[in-house]
Amino acid sequence: MILVTGASGFVGNHVARALVKRGEAVRILVRPSSNLAQLADVPNLEKCVGDLRDRASLEAAVKGCAALYHVAADYRFDVSNPDEVHRSNVEGTRNLLEAAGNAGVRRIVYTSTVGCIGFLREGLANEATPVTIAMMIGTYKRTKFLAEQAALELAHKGLPVVIVNPTTPVGEFDAKPTPTGEMLLRFLRRKMPAVVDTGLNLIDVRDCAQGHLLAAERGRVGERYILGCRNMTLLEIMQSLSRLSGIPAPRFRLPYAVAYTAAWFNTKFSLALGKTPTISLEGVRMAKKKMWVDCGKAVTELGLPQTPPEEALARAVRWYRENGYAPAN
Repeated sequence: MILVTGASGFVGNHVARALVKRGEAVRILVRPSSNLAQLADVPNLEKCVGDLRDRASLEAAVKGCAALYHVAADYRFDVSNPDEVHRSNVEGTRNLLEAAGNAGVRRIVYTSTVGCIGFLREGLANEATPVTIAMMIGTYKRTKFLAEQAALELAHKGLPVVIVNPTTPVGEFDAKPTPTGEMLLRFLRRKMPAVVDTGLNLIDVRDCAQGHLLAAERGRVGERYILGCRNMTLLEIMQSLSRLSGIPAPRFRLPYAVAYTAAWFNTKFSLALGKTPTISLEGVRMAKKKMWVDCGKAVTELGLPQTPPEEALARAVRWYRENGYAPAN
């Protein structure tokens, strides 16, 4: 039996699918409020109700499992209650990994984020680039950094943990959607007239899921592996979406100072009203550096697939249109 957390989310959905396709017996940890509509077509999933903040439920979930994929996280920017995110991402991760160790789970893959990599002003960052918590922007990144440190600490104590750091996965089933999905949807809804000068590393979410499975099979305990594919500027991503969707790409580059000011006001007023910001201040602050990385370690050691991101973007566009998230044209 293999336990997957976060299967109701974007990457976790694909990890669960990949495991079932391989013939594994899969158990998923879900909350009572989890929306499982995007897993309706996945057969033979054993559901276990629990919460990362409830240690007893985690102990029940890992019982009898040979492997664990901890993909779940509170993935939000600009939150009004940072403590809530900390309890899930940091305390919840430690609770789950310790419970897995006590239950004798033989292999654990912890899903971190590329945001925990130390980005450079110039050149490509990798797993060995120096990084500190002071470099983390916003609650999400800080809590994921602390969770990753907890996973490394437990690995050094003998827990069989391998860490993966996905870059920017794109593809189908991003139903919530994630902040990346929101960006794609703003373009498809023709609400992105301009872009800032930034860059991301894109990976097909199916390759990202395979990277998790490969990390369990080939990854070295206590090591981190960046799961990514191609470094692209935001404008290049929008131009790719334009070719795939028929929607014109943004023609203007927005000065960073203008984007920051707009995000500051939007975020402050939105949070004061109890709403989610439409222009994320944390997102704009992250955009000041191009999040470009060298994925060679995962390609060489794990055999990480490198599907062209355009194929994943095409599936994302099709899925969002077919499911009513965006106009047909």
